[in-house]
Amino acid sequence: MNPPLKARGQEKRQIPAMAETGCCLFREAYRPVHPKYPGESFMAGDGKQLKTATFGAGCFWGVEAAFRKVPGVTDTAAGYMGGTTRNPAYEQVCTGGTGHAEVVQVTYDPLQVTYDKLLSVFWSIHDPTQLNRQGPDIGPNYRSVIFYHDAEQARLARQSKEDLQLSGRFGFGRIVTAIQPATEFWRAEEYHQRYFEKHGGHASCGI
Repeated sequence: MNPPLKARGQEKRQIPAMAETGCCLFREAYRPVHPKYPGESFMAGDGKQLKTATFGAGCFWGVEAAFRKVPGVTDTAAGYMGGTTRNPAYEQVCTGGTGHAEVVQVTYDPLQVTYDKLLSVFWSIHDPTQLNRQGPDIGPNYRSVIFYHDAEQARLARQSKEDLQLSGRFGFGRIVTAIQPATEFWRAEEYHQRYFEKHGGHASCGI
């Protein structure tokens, strides 16, 4: 069980109201402290050997919802990766100035779901030929990106991207998805976590 917000060093703060475009909705929220997410496999409490995968495919609300439906996925977290600013706030990321992408970090049981299956889900939920945008959500924070946590994930991601390009699924469009080593993951504000579940599946998103 997670400790209370106050015990985890979280503090309430006001976020300025802005236009409701895509998932850039600013409101009063709790800003969590950054938890560490190991890139290598790790042992769960029940003895299962779990692994981590990280994907950026536009607005992280819909991306997280899609991965939470996959059997074998044990947990997800919306957050930010690939930038230079430490502990970035959502409004900072939305300016594009921090260099971060909106991502979902996926914890999964490799005995129940393969990384190839997660890649298949990733390709199916967005348009990887769109550069620095997904639908109405525009900016480098919405870029298509795979952050790999080990050499095997890197190999599988590159092969999957090449196979998809050759398949002609996206016509003559060039797949612009970046494949990069995972860097520090910053968990997003709590109101972003499991956003669709909190809003009864009625919230909108670009994907």
